[in-house]
Amino acid sequence: MTWHSLPDDPLWYKDAIIYELPIRSFFDSNDDGIGDLRGVIEKLDYIQSLGVTCLWLLPFFPSPLKDDGYDIADYNAVHRSYGTLDEFRTLVSAAHARGLRIIIELVLNHTSDQHPWFQRARQAPVGSPDRDFYVWNETDQRYRDARIAFVDSEISNWAWDPVARSYYWHRFFHHQPDLNYDNPQVLEEMLRVMDCWLEMGVDGFRLDAVPYLVEREGTTCENLPETHAIIKLIRHHIDRHWPNRLLLAEANQKPQEVRAYFGDADECHMAYHFPVMPRLFMALHLEERDAIVEAMENTPSIPDSCQWALFLRNHDELTLEMVTDYERDYMYLAFSALPEARLNVGIRRRLAPLMNNSRRRIELLMSVLLSFPGTPIIYYGDEIGMGDNLDLGDRNGVRTPMQWNGGRNGGFSNVDPGLLYSPVLVDPVFGYQAVNVEAAEREPTSLLHWVRNMIRLRRLFKVFGRGGIEFLKPANHKILAYLRRHEADVVLCVANLSRSVQPVELDLRDFAASVPVEMFGYTEFPRIDVAPYFLSIGPYGFYWFELRHGS
Repeated sequence: MTWHSLPDDPLWYKDAIIYELPIRSFFDSNDDGIGDLRGVIEKLDYIQSLGVTCLWLLPFFPSPLKDDGYDIADYNAVHRSYGTLDEFRTLVSAAHARGLRIIIELVLNHTSDQHPWFQRARQAPVGSPDRDFYVWNETDQRYRDARIAFVDSEISNWAWDPVARSYYWHRFFHHQPDLNYDNPQVLEEMLRVMDCWLEMGVDGFRLDAVPYLVEREGTTCENLPETHAIIKLIRHHIDRHWPNRLLLAEANQKPQEVRAYFGDADECHMAYHFPVMPRLFMALHLEERDAIVEAMENTPSIPDSCQWALFLRNHDELTLEMVTDYERDYMYLAFSALPEARLNVGIRRRLAPLMNNSRRRIELLMSVLLSFPGTPIIYYGDEIGMGDNLDLGDRNGVRTPMQWNGGRNGGFSNVDPGLLYSPVLVDPVFGYQAVNVEAAEREPTSLLHWVRNMIRLRRLFKVFGRGGIEFLKPANHKILAYLRRHEADVVLCVANLSRSVQPVELDLRDFAASVPVEMFGYTEFPRIDVAPYFLSIGPYGFYWFELRHGS
């Protein structure tokens, strides 16, 4: 099946459910201790069985792997540990045959210092086109208003290069020099890179670290007009040559600043909603809805063709950059009692450990993720409740091998355990013998089966991906209640953020004579009238109701 065999819907991403996976962590097909493209191909039936509609593949390009592949040394090839270009083409074709789209990473902002572009630049004469692929300066005193992203490992955004005898600019690790988009040749090269992968059939790109493309003195070097001009050029190229493909912006900024990355529907199609994610965890711990409602109501409107991307956890730390100092301190206290759980300005833990392995709390957060406006992203392993390994450095603790069964290396690989790229989890609660796909498949009431059912239910109703949201504000602040509307469809979602049973009265007079039908069991509840509608909800319980017009 070709790319064109997929449904020809320019808004396909609004109804999508995305599954994020690092290739080296998923399945090792050749027993060398490293997951690979062939391994993903072999597990496509499992991915399809989840009900997700799109795969987001983390970087798989040639790289020194000092930053898990975000330090790219060649944009047009596959890292030899993961496979070949032919195997990538096979993966795309096999995914499309199952109705699964594929988006990949495009790291626009920087490369590895091992990239041939940088190796040429450091030896090229000052002012030459090759030299100007990167940002150089004679001192480290320019752009002093720019913040340092990785405060735990970097002390400056400048690094000295002894070959060039000059400083180069890096917004992230010192081995990741920033590209210079004031040089038109850089954008030309990146457009050629995009064409290369789009010709192979990929359905879109996650634009990594997109706010930092351009630097200007006297600014924070973030969200500059010149950066938006670059993105508009990229979008124009995509729309002209590759219709129905997606640009997803990774901009860890306040919603008002992220709003600009949609432009007038002429920049990115989607962007992450970073601020709401930590407030979901905070509200659950406080057992009080206000943090969530405030974050959502402060979210600016976006063009009709655009969409927010929502997630609970991903391959990075749970970032706390977009919360207040008070909220950050509270989150650290509530969710990172162990100092080793903290990294940069965030918490490096998976979903299940953050929830103390509480099934009810995990399900509650998943229900919010799947019913809020936007496109949900599920991180590999969260569907079975995988844990993390805080003994591993940096973010590697949340990137351990997928746990397929209780056998050797959790079914990830048959290699000697000492040759694995990362040790499998072996603790009694989250270890592979306790938590794995095979065991979850056998148990009808497992988290895995529950997640599948929830995904399938969401996919039946376009209101979740395309509808608006209206928060109800009952007197009981432990209850989060909201309406989702799209065309004639109305869904009422009610969640109890508390550890105890809670009563709630909801003002549903606008829907008098409608019948709430509980969507998980298709159970009719009493008809709505003008009086407040009463519900009782168990600890961490939730309802989804379809409001059907009374006959």
